[in-house]
Amino acid sequence: MSRLTKKRSRKAGLPPGSLIHIGETRTAATRITILDYDEQNVVERETASFDECIPYKDKPTVTWINVDGVHDVGVLEKFGACFGLHPLVMEDILNTDQRPKFEDYGGYFYIVVRMLYPDKNGGGNDEIISEQVSIIVGPNYVLSFQEQDREGDVFDPVRERIRNAKGRMRSLGADYLAYSLLDSIVDSYFLILEKLGERIEDSEEELVANPTPATLNVIHRLKRDMIFLRKSVWPLREVISALQRIESPLVKEQTKVYLRDVYDHSIQVIDTVETFRDMLSGMLDIYLSSISNRMNEVMKVLTIIATIFIPMTFLAGVYGMNFKYMPELESHWGYPAFWLVIVATAVVMLVYFRKKKWL
Repeated sequence: MSRLTKKRSRKAGLPPGSLIHIGETRTAATRITILDYDEQNVVERETASFDECIPYKDKPTVTWINVDGVHDVGVLEKFGACFGLHPLVMEDILNTDQRPKFEDYGGYFYIVVRMLYPDKNGGGNDEIISEQVSIIVGPNYVLSFQEQDREGDVFDPVRERIRNAKGRMRSLGADYLAYSLLDSIVDSYFLILEKLGERIEDSEEELVANPTPATLNVIHRLKRDMIFLRKSVWPLREVISALQRIESPLVKEQTKVYLRDVYDHSIQVIDTVETFRDMLSGMLDIYLSSISNRMNEVMKVLTIIATIFIPMTFLAGVYGMNFKYMPELESHWGYPAFWLVIVATAVVMLVYFRKKKWL
């Protein structure tokens, strides 16, 4: 899993609004994709130059500009100058460990959310990768900034609906587009939870059948994933709730109905996360109890063996003494009698332990 926190030491002592990228160092070029559409037409293009985005700022159509890679400060400065973004907004976009939040700047909204997806190169464990997504919603445009350029993200279904004019996408405004992006992100959480649920079920079966230290490692990884998910999902509920309640011409009443649906989904995700956390806590207790019970069984067997050998050791010690006058040493049946007493003692003790159900 990626780091829960990222170093901010580079910004120590700098004034607010200082544009410094906080996150993983990347060298790939920033990729910009543009989707401009209305009910009749859609224009899609990809570019590496910001200059091609300028004509779309004041167009009456809905424009979605997606930027893959926020490490290039120069590109972000151009977006800020063109769309009138506040310096604090640009600072938050570059700082990629932001808590999900919503801020109203009058002429536009700024939203921060976390995009989660499984790492297919994580050694078969599908570790969770988190990526910050910054969304700016204006009157007729939506700007989205992703940390890295990757083939296939959770926004692909939204792109397909725009291309194919499916549903209401092409007939509604930028606020509905922003809702669609948030809905795609929340839906992706369910996919993550399904995979985690399968791993939890497998761990439960292993825990009951044969708990091992490897099982404990899996439980700890799952608990860490739950903490990570909780950190991403809980603030998202506040973001969507704020969007529902806000009185602004940027969010139409018909869009608020759909936002309520996303809010319900976020509550379901939170409930599932809390359920999984409780299950994992119970599994950890079961593991510790199983190990303790196994240790108790081992100690019980060892104690029974030691108890059986105590009288045998006593008899062997007595007749192992080198005294000259011991009547049994001169007896013809002394040696067989000694073994008869030893075996009888062991049998009697085993029968007694069995009757007490200690065996």
